[in-house]
Amino acid sequence: MNTRNFLIVVISFFGSVASYAQPNLLNAKIPEEIGLKSDAQLISDNDRPLEYGYVDDRDVLMGKTVWEIIDLNERINFPLYFPIDTANIGPDRRSLYDVLTKAIKNGEITEVYSDSYFNTKKSYKDIKASLTRIDTTDAGREQINAGQQISPEYIVKQDLTAQDVTQYKIKGYWYFDKRQSELKYRLLGICPITPDVYTMNSEEKDYIELFWVFFPASRDVLHEAKAFNDKNSAMPISFDQILNSRRFNAVIYQEENVYGDRAIVSYMKDNAQNQLLEAERVKEKIRDFEEDMWNY
Repeated sequence: MNTRNFLIVVISFFGSVASYAQPNLLNAKIPEEIGLKSDAQLISDNDRPLEYGYVDDRDVLMGKTVWEIIDLNERINFPLYFPIDTANIGPDRRSLYDVLTKAIKNGEITEVYSDSYFNTKKSYKDIKASLTRIDTTDAGREQINAGQQISPEYIVKQDLTAQDVTQYKIKGYWYFDKRQSELKYRLLGICPITPDVYTMNSEEKDYIELFWVFFPASRDVLHEAKAFNDKNSAMPISFDQILNSRRFNAVIYQEENVYGDRAIVSYMKDNAQNQLLEAERVKEKIRDFEEDMWNY
């Protein structure tokens, strides 16, 4: 990207972000007026996510699809996780999980699938059961061990919340645009992950994919939803900007390959360090392609 294009992107970014501040905060006379926009503001507010440019298939010199895991325990990924308790904050601050599930429930996001290949489409009714955690109390487990039928009062049903989501899986496409001579990334899908309730107390937890959202079809919703900016609360950042600009840390766990897109853990078993090293090798292989283009 040349200097002129870089400046245009930076100026448009900060110009659009400036409008994300909570409107009418300094002019409100009662709390109910906070967040309300004037008629002039509503007319002039034409804020939309930055559109993707058209990329011709002939311009893609190299492409590689990778799957990554975003660990929400890492501090850099906190904007995607918090807030988990929204009882005492305004309605504009929500975690990414709350934004996705609410938009799916309201029909604002319809491109929801059961897997990362976007083969089987799901409705909110189809995924509703997976958004509820069913567990058994200790007394219920004693009944099971005794060969008895579980009493209904020992079965606990609880809706999943943002606190239960510990990871996100994302699917993206790295490609080298020969027209602009630049390596680029396009996010394709995102999936919230929760631990399996039956392995919560074990050393090795199993994780469940709740649903996959086709990212390009959800950008308008994620652009309207804002994450907290710890450095300047007057300029929140949209989830669309965070994900598109890769303002998070993620580890590759799978790449497309001749072995049926096998995951790294399937051939690097029982060694977490080797799995991380293999993930770095895949990442460097993609990056090296761009560097090698400039070697003569």
